[in-house]
Amino acid sequence: MAEQHITQGFIETVFSDPQRATLAYPVPVLQCLHIKHLENKTGNPGLERYRIVLSDIRNFVQCMLATQANHVMHNNQLQRGSIVRLRQYQAQSVKGKNLMMVLDLEVIESLGTPEKIGDPKPVDGVGAERQNTVIGGAGFYGTKNEPAQETKPAVARQPQGPSRPVGGLGGGGGGRGSSLASTIYPIEAVSPFATKWTIKARVTSKSEIRHWHKQNGEGKLFSFNLLDETSEIRATAFNNEVDKFYDLIQEGSVYYISTPCRVSMAKKQFSNLPNDYELMLESGTVIEKAEDQSSVPQVRYNFCNLRDLNEVEKDATVDVIGVVKNVADVERITSKTTQKEYEKRELTLVDDTGYSVRVAIWGRTATEFDAAPESVLAFKGTRVGEFSGTKTLSLLSSGTMTVDPDIPEAHKIKGWYEADGRNSEFVTHKTGSLGASTGRRDEPKTAAQVKEATLGIDEMQYFTVKATIVFLKQENYAYPACLNPECNKKVIDMGDGWKCEKCNVTHDRPRWRYILLMGVCDHTGHLQLNAFDDSARTILGHTADELKELEERNERVASVFEAASCRKWEFRCRAKMEMYNDQARMRYNVMNVTPINYAAEGHKLAEMIKQLGGW
Repeated sequence: MAEQHITQGFIETVFSDPQRATLAYPVPVLQCLHIKHLENKTGNPGLERYRIVLSDIRNFVQCMLATQANHVMHNNQLQRGSIVRLRQYQAQSVKGKNLMMVLDLEVIESLGTPEKIGDPKPVDGVGAERQNTVIGGAGFYGTKNEPAQETKPAVARQPQGPSRPVGGLGGGGGGRGSSLASTIYPIEAVSPFATKWTIKARVTSKSEIRHWHKQNGEGKLFSFNLLDETSEIRATAFNNEVDKFYDLIQEGSVYYISTPCRVSMAKKQFSNLPNDYELMLESGTVIEKAEDQSSVPQVRYNFCNLRDLNEVEKDATVDVIGVVKNVADVERITSKTTQKEYEKRELTLVDDTGYSVRVAIWGRTATEFDAAPESVLAFKGTRVGEFSGTKTLSLLSSGTMTVDPDIPEAHKIKGWYEADGRNSEFVTHKTGSLGASTGRRDEPKTAAQVKEATLGIDEMQYFTVKATIVFLKQENYAYPACLNPECNKKVIDMGDGWKCEKCNVTHDRPRWRYILLMGVCDHTGHLQLNAFDDSARTILGHTADELKELEERNERVASVFEAASCRKWEFRCRAKMEMYNDQARMRYNVMNVTPINYAAEGHKLAEMIKQLGGW
């Protein structure tokens, strides 16, 4: 009978005498009495939450199923009346109420029964005065006592008690050794109700130091994201804590972080993490780098494939992975609200669902982007937006982009692209009642179609055209720009240096950037295009600085332009009506240029002939 297998007395013991419970009941067997699916406000199916009630016949306790254990619900294994082995768990008493976080459990299908066994009583109140946390089970890295580690000599400490790392970082004086916490608290269980805890987590991203100036004062802050096996959480340091912790915290490293540390409701406008809480470091917060750097996962993704983006609401945050198909030039965008300038680069991402999406990256991520063509990119923390009726993504400042990550999803999508994806056609999402569009927003057009459709008259529009370069203007093909990589403004020759009025700095030389005017033709007509630095560098095969050096040596720059002429490319362009000297004129700016894939073009022609009954 199932009753004989249940671990009677475990629930009361784990809250009244946790040490005895972990020794006497290493893998308790319990019955599931109730399951409730909690409302998912994030819209991400990977963040569903379930509340369950477990019984040992004598008592029952309210439990929260960790997201990492949701597979028992998705596979329809866990049902009301199921008998389960509790493999990993975390028990705590908060304000007189006993709760349990279930990190891992196994359903014993042969012992399942729809009937409640016995007449269990609630366990609330038993051991509630302890106000602490117990982690039990087998396999979770935090269940074992962490070994003592030597403290760096430059760290001063103040005794804080034996149950967690002692001391604080910073200050003067010599260091002395310390013993780390007896148990590690999972991030998923961190809340404002837990008063003393230590987490062991990896820093997955770290922001720059930001300064603010207000009427009532000024200050600085930086934030970083933390990850363990159970969840993620954002932490922020202000003012003195910035000086104390900024150099210590390094992206990719694992740390112990201990109270005192404020836990408050997460400000979702600043965070992309699926956690209701965030941390604020305090003067006594303890942070120590862990000796063991391998027991904590590197990163946690909740990928949304590109086809399902149409079901995601605007301003939601998602993780995506795909192959980068196109890379646009860096643009400078001026914020309408703050009037600040930002660098922006747009990437076109595709995946094996047959969809594509434009992803905007910003700042240093945009200017320093140098991933090889057709790399796999994994984005963590992108915000869903809409532009001209099309779904778009924008990488948040707290988000991350990883090139060719060593994860199963990346290997899978790389294999698909090498086998079939390179020759595939992709569609984008169109918002509104019509749903997804069957055509790309920057659909291929001929030169004649571009002019006939009057693209760019009413609003900025994108298109692609396959055309041959028939003219390259060799005069004024580049301008002198500021040497600051984050500033592309034109500098002025002052005789003794080149001055950037924006940065208010004088450089000994400029950085030359292309503004290349060219004419292209296809079988239907002619277009005049403007290519900027990245695109022009692809076309000419040299940087603008290199061409200027050739000019200074009186070498033939014309040969470079001659070699680039009469070559055929696929141009992704933006059509926009602009005002110049009080006159409207149409400008076609090249956003990206790629060589013609003749194998793919031949495949398309063959498919068209088949559809027309050619063979």
